[in-house]
Order: sequence, then C-alpha cells, then structure tokens
Amino acid sequence: MIPIETPRLRIRNWRDDDRPLFAEINNDPKVMEFFPRRRSRQESDALMDEARRRIDETGFGFFALAHRQTDEPIGFIGLAYTELEPFLPAGTVEIGWRLAHRVWGKGYVTEAGEAMLHHGFVAHGHAEIVSFAVKQNTRSIAVMQRFGLRHDPARDFDHPRVPATAPHLRHHLVHAITRDAWLKRQGRA
Repeated sequence: MIPIETPRLRIRNWRDDDRPLFAEINNDPKVMEFFPRRRSRQESDALMDEARRRIDETGFGFFALAHRQTDEPIGFIGLAYTELEPFLPAGTVEIGWRLAHRVWGKGYVTEAGEAMLHHGFVAHGHAEIVSFAVKQNTRSIAVMQRFGLRHDPARDFDHPRVPATAPHLRHHLVHAITRDAWLKRQGRA
C-alpha cells in the first residue's frame, strides 16, 4: 500500500538522498522543542537506517513525507507500535510525524495524517490508533484533534525514555481514536 498519495503529498520509503532533510528536522531547535535532545547527523543517519529496516521488514513504521509533484522530502509520518509497556499495552499503534519547520502551517500533516489513519484502519484493520505529546506541545495536540483523536486522561503517562534532566518533557497526554469513531467521522458508520 505504500507509497500513498494525497492531493499534494507522497508517503514513501526513505532513500539515501533524503538524509539531509532527515538530519535537518532531527537537529532543528523548533522541530525538536518538545524532545529531550536534538540528534547529530550521525545519529540521524542511524535512525533513518533503522526506520528503513523496519519498513523493509514489516511494511510498517515512519515513512518519508514528500511533495507529490517534486518528490522533495519535507518530513516523516507513519504508524508504529509504541513499545511503551506498561504505559501503553503491547500492540498499541501510534501515529507520529515530524515536519521541516519551513513548511509548517500548510496543512501537510493533517492531509498526510488522514491518509495514514485510512491506511491503518482500512488496510491494516487496527481497532485503535493513538498519539501522545507533552501538554505544552499545543501544535501537535491541535493536529491530533483535527484527526479526530480525543484526549484520554486515564492513559496519560510519564515517558520512560525522557531523562530526568528534562522533567518538563516527561508527562505525556494520550489521544486516541477507535476504528468505529473514525468510520463515523468518514460517514461510513
């Protein structure tokens, strides 16, 4: 099912010529504001290699997000298993994204996210998709709400991979949407 195309975007696997963009977004202080640290070029390259490996092995993960007309990469989006037990049970599927700051505010994440939700609920048959962010990350929370995800306070958690040196980034709010709620939003219920 990948690549996926929307009116303006293409969701596809990573290529070697995407490395500069991937390094840019992982080291940009605005993009990484709500993460405990930025990544070096070497760390970004290793992370991209891991993303490609997971996609190649499973067809699932965080994909490159590119302009449809030019195929120029602008960020990433995808679905992945959270691997955050006991906070989120095994099998919980997360939608996540990161976008180059220079293209913020154009609705790209909302457009691509709707396509990824369709992919997750229709192609993969997931029962629920979640996303999470720190409370201060109002931009990402607004995107989650545009997707139809709703805050589930009973599932909020302190992220175990956020170091003690960044206590303001530990507590995460969980937003979720079920397949049935998504279908209702699509007028298919």
